[in-house]
Amino acid sequence: MASTTDRATTTPSAEDLKLYELSQKYTEEAAKRFRADGSAQFFELQDAEAERLRTLAEDPWVDHAALNAQDSPVKDGGRYKFLVLGAGFGGMLLAVRLIEAGVASGPNDLRIIDKVGGFGGTWWSNRYPGLHCDVESYTYMPLLEETGYMPKSKYASGPELLEHAGRIATQWNLHDKGFFRAAVKSAHWDDATSLWNIQIVESRGPGEPSRALRVQAEYFLTASGVLVRPHAPNIPGLASFTGPMFHTARWDYSVTGGSPQESRLTGLEGKRVGIMGTGATAIQATPQLAKWAKELYVFQRTPSAVHYRAQRPTDPEEWKTKIAYKKGWQRERMANLNSYLTNAPIKGQENMVNDAWTEMPAFSAIVGCPKWGFIEPTPEKIGEHVAKLYRLDLPHSESGRARVDQIVKDPETAAQLKAWYPTWCKRPTFNDEYLPTFNLPNVHLVDTAGKGIDSATEQGLVVGDKEYPIDVLVLSTGYRGPVEGDGNPEAQLQVEIRGRGGRSLGEKWKTQGASTLHGVATSGFPNMFFLSPTQSCSSANFTQSLEVWIEHIVHIISKAEEKASERSHAVIDVTSEGEEGWAGVIMQHAAFFASIAGCTPGYLNGEGAFAQMPTSQEEMIKKARSGIWSSGMAAYEKFLDDYRSEGSLKGFEIATAA
Repeated sequence: MASTTDRATTTPSAEDLKLYELSQKYTEEAAKRFRADGSAQFFELQDAEAERLRTLAEDPWVDHAALNAQDSPVKDGGRYKFLVLGAGFGGMLLAVRLIEAGVASGPNDLRIIDKVGGFGGTWWSNRYPGLHCDVESYTYMPLLEETGYMPKSKYASGPELLEHAGRIATQWNLHDKGFFRAAVKSAHWDDATSLWNIQIVESRGPGEPSRALRVQAEYFLTASGVLVRPHAPNIPGLASFTGPMFHTARWDYSVTGGSPQESRLTGLEGKRVGIMGTGATAIQATPQLAKWAKELYVFQRTPSAVHYRAQRPTDPEEWKTKIAYKKGWQRERMANLNSYLTNAPIKGQENMVNDAWTEMPAFSAIVGCPKWGFIEPTPEKIGEHVAKLYRLDLPHSESGRARVDQIVKDPETAAQLKAWYPTWCKRPTFNDEYLPTFNLPNVHLVDTAGKGIDSATEQGLVVGDKEYPIDVLVLSTGYRGPVEGDGNPEAQLQVEIRGRGGRSLGEKWKTQGASTLHGVATSGFPNMFFLSPTQSCSSANFTQSLEVWIEHIVHIISKAEEKASERSHAVIDVTSEGEEGWAGVIMQHAAFFASIAGCTPGYLNGEGAFAQMPTSQEEMIKKARSGIWSSGMAAYEKFLDDYRSEGSLKGFEIATAA
């Protein structure tokens, strides 16, 4: 797609014309999926009006009897130094780095709280058949260098990832610090004591009353992840479906047969199964369902771009001599992968990961690029930038659609499985079994032409004027997105958070827009830190993001703790000038992400909300404040390194309290 200026002054090339036609096709396909209700077209399972749907959010893996028999690691009225909200890889990595920094060494220094029944986060909850990480395990699995663990394959399975969470908990003695089935309801800063007063409710299982606790903490650290609250579309009649129904994030093996370790889904033999959704989860689960169901109906609103995976076992010799062969190897490998994601391969360094992720330079449209980080916010310059991204993406997106034709035999089905949107609009998927599944006689694609399912009945699902009878319904319908509320931590956490003077964090975000320093802390909420891409940076490899954020947070805390004594504790706050200055920096990066506005609706763009023009200058500024660093993770990491090396912690105020 050529810019307006180019088309006016030169004869369009064949590529220009193709890109223009492609952009028109993308726009048409996106328009089919835009809805006025945006994210409101979904409901969170935990908040469903119908009890049947609400119970689908319950943790099926928790062992209530075992947990009830243990001494509680959190005591009502207790005081702790660090309270970490979230027991996934983010919360665990944060705990490990605090321990290694020497600031969390006492018996009451650290507690980790999570709603689910154990360590692992997304890998605790998600145990569906076919589950693997979509990023190379050598870069994704945290602390491989420190644990000395060698993953079994290039892309680790769900059970292996959950096992690794247990390995980390054991090596750093976290088991007696984890408080599970526990929901933080509120966190209020006490100006008099300079402590966080935190209200927690512990669920103890069926037939057992819940337990309310109030504790105090010097630091309130949030690491609850970005895709943790399962949702489903508001389909009329969904609760009336009489057959077994479950969400992929709460897979029910009592219905399907099998286990997380063994995908023999014998309970589906002779059954008509429907799976609703064709995103990253469904790409992995669908081939497993197809092997056992009598008939499988795959209900699709928007197809995923499905690239090759090329899974293979880890070669022990290669591991020892080429991968884990030197100190610092994992962070170096993360940076190497990220250099390809941001369209800036490191000069003189080989492509270490060398997979499909490293073949999509236009993914930089959503994670940043050091070559194009700052775009002048004029229509002409933005148009030129978006045109460059479309041109950069053309070979990759075209090859992805060609791959569908090469694999899927039925032309009509193949046409419906093609992704008509740029690489950056939805998280790419990688699977060698998904597309061939549609060549099986028992597998039926039900494409809804972007409209979604019309209604549900007691016996099945209705699309258009046709009802599809099914016996078992699998909801592969995703989660509340990370961009809701412009990344407001209070909304994301579902915790009432009040800072100095009782100010609500949600109210601050609503009034000012996103307000942080470096994306990790906000003024007026002392000793609160969070892990979030808002006003920071991000990567397709979330573990790299975690490492960068956590390194920065732990450095700030460690420097502050040097000023504390046995009788006092540190109090860290962001200055108003510091966060407003940082907001100004982030707003300078906003134009880079203009291409997201043209994306088909999905969780990355708030179900199309980014395409809506702000109604006022104030709203435009707020949207710009909620962006991320546009020069890519390497540039953001260097900025933070330079900031820490300077030593003054400019923008933070550090005091002590008794």
